[in-house]
Amino acid sequence: MHPLRLFPAIALAAFLSAPAAAHQAPKGWQYDSSCCSGMDCYQAPTADVKETKYGYQLSTGELIPYSDSRIKRSRDEFFHECKPGGDAASQHSFCLYVPDHDM
Repeated sequence: MHPLRLFPAIALAAFLSAPAAAHQAPKGWQYDSSCCSGMDCYQAPTADVKETKYGYQLSTGELIPYSDSRIKRSRDEFFHECKPGGDAASQHSFCLYVPDHDM
């Protein structure tokens, strides 16, 4: 068989074997597509997010007010940050996933 005829089959096999979790948190739930382009979101270390009087203070110094539309509900007990390229040092967040508080 001619090698060029094999290319579509090889490409399809590679696509189907690629990880389906590109937009997923470690616990398997999906990040919103508006926050993540397949590499921007990650589970944040607990110490990286502090609740203050004015909003969520990130370890980079960025403050996200409680009323900010970038705040999303986390579907697990962890904070998740979405930053350009998943760069934890970035001063700009696309979204911040916040866990529910225990009552």
